[in-house]
Amino acid sequence: MENDNTAEEPMVPYNQPLDFQQVWRMFQETDRILTEKFQETDKQFKETDRKIRELDRLFTSQWGKLVESLVEGDLVKLLNSKGIKVRRTTQRAKGNHEGQNYEYDIIAYNGEEIVIVEVKTTLRPEDVNDFHEKMWKAKVYLPEYAKKTVYGAMAFITADSSSDRMAEKQGFFVIRATGSSSFIINQDDFKPKAF
Repeated sequence: MENDNTAEEPMVPYNQPLDFQQVWRMFQETDRILTEKFQETDKQFKETDRKIRELDRLFTSQWGKLVESLVEGDLVKLLNSKGIKVRRTTQRAKGNHEGQNYEYDIIAYNGEEIVIVEVKTTLRPEDVNDFHEKMWKAKVYLPEYAKKTVYGAMAFITADSSSDRMAEKQGFFVIRATGSSSFIINQDDFKPKAF
C-alpha cells in the first residue's frame, strides 16, 4: 500500500526518536488546524444564532399581530358589557415624545373614555409593571386624550406567575384570548382604575 502523505515533512516512523524541532512543528501545525476549525465552527454557531433570533422575532411579531386582531375583534362587545360604550378602536398608536418612543397596541374610545389595551402572547409580571408605567404617561404621549378618562387593559393567551391577577390588582381589565374569541376575566366586583 502506497503512503499518500501530503505534509511538507515525511512522517517519522514510530520507532525512531523525534527531535524537538520536529515535535514543535507538528504541535504548531496541529494548533493552527484546530484554531482554524474552531473559528469556522464559531462563525457557523454565530450565524445559526442570528438566524434563530431573526425567526423568533418574525414569529413573535406575526403571532402578536394575530392576537391583537383577535382581541380587537371582540373588544367593543367586551367593553360594552362592562359599561364602556366603545364607538371605535385603532391599533398601533406609536410615536416619539421628547426622545421617548412609545407604542400602544389597541385604543378603544367613545368620546369621554378610552381604554388602552396592551396585548401579549404570554403575560409576565414585568409586562404588567411596564404597562402600568406606560399608562401614567398616556395623557402626555397622547395629548388628545388628556381630558378623557383613561383605563387600561391587558390581553393575553397565557399568563405566567399569576400576572393576570397582578394586572387586575393594578386596575386593568384582564382579557384572555382563547380560540376564536376573547373574554374579560376580572372578578365580578372589579372596578377599573382611571389614569
